[in-house]
Amino acid sequence: MARIISVALPKGGVGKTTTAVNLAASLAVAEQRTLLIDMDTFGASALSLGFTEGSIRAGLYEVFNFITGIQNAIHRTELKFLDFIPANVRSMQMEERIIRVADNRGILRNALRSVAQQYDYVILDCPPFLRGLSANALTASDSVLIPIKSGHFALDAVDRMFKYLEWVREVSHKAIDVEGILITMHEPNTRVTDITVRELKAKYGKHMLATSIPRNTALCEASFYGKPAILYDVNCRGAAAYLKLAREILARNAGHPPALQPTVIQLSRQA
Repeated sequence: MARIISVALPKGGVGKTTTAVNLAASLAVAEQRTLLIDMDTFGASALSLGFTEGSIRAGLYEVFNFITGIQNAIHRTELKFLDFIPANVRSMQMEERIIRVADNRGILRNALRSVAQQYDYVILDCPPFLRGLSANALTASDSVLIPIKSGHFALDAVDRMFKYLEWVREVSHKAIDVEGILITMHEPNTRVTDITVRELKAKYGKHMLATSIPRNTALCEASFYGKPAILYDVNCRGAAAYLKLAREILARNAGHPPALQPTVIQLSRQA
C-alpha cells in the first residue's frame, strides 16, 4: 500500500511544486513506484513535467466530478517509475466547480483506494491555501511534508499549518502525521536563514529534516524545459539535494536508505 504524502503550506513561493515534482522524480529514480498528483488548479506540476493541454486526456477535475475514474487520469512520464495525474483545470468556471466539489473532503481518499496498491508513494502537490483541495489532500494523506523558505512570513505559515493539522485530526483524519519540515531555497550563513532555522528548531525541532534544498538556478531552468532536475542536470546541487531528501524519507519509512548512486551515474551517462 502506498504511503501518501501531501506537500503543503498556506503560502506561495516556498517551493511546494518544485519539491513535489523533484521528490517524486527522485523516489522514482530509487525505483519506488510513485504517483504525483497536482492538487493546484494552476497546474504548475504539469508544466514542470512537460505536459501541455493537448497532451492531457483527463485529470483531477474529471475524477472529482465523476466524469471518469482515477485510473483513466493517470499519465506516464519520462521516468519509468513515475506516473502523474494533472489538475486539468482550464477555465475559471472549471476552477470554481472543482473548488465547490472539493468541499467533500473524502473524494480523493475514496478515489485513491482503487490505485493505492499500484504504488509505493503518492505525492500530492497542494495549493497555497488551507481549504477544499488541500483539505482533500490532507484527509487522504498519511503525512504532510512542509517546505519553507527562510523568512518571517513563512514562519507564520508553519504555525498556521500546524493549527490546521489539529483541525484535520479532529474532523477527518486523526492519524495524519508530519513527514518533516524542509528548508528550501537555502542560503547558509545569512542572518535571515540563521533566525529562521533557530526559530523552527526551538518550536518544531523534532520535525526538522536533516536535508535542505539550496537555492539553485538549475531547478528553475529545469521547470522551463518541462523536466525534473534529475533529467535536466543530474549533477546540479538541486538534483543532488532532492535525491538526498528522497533517501532521508525512504530511510525514515523503511529503516534503511536505498542505493541511489548507481542510478544517478546511469542517468548522467544518458544526458
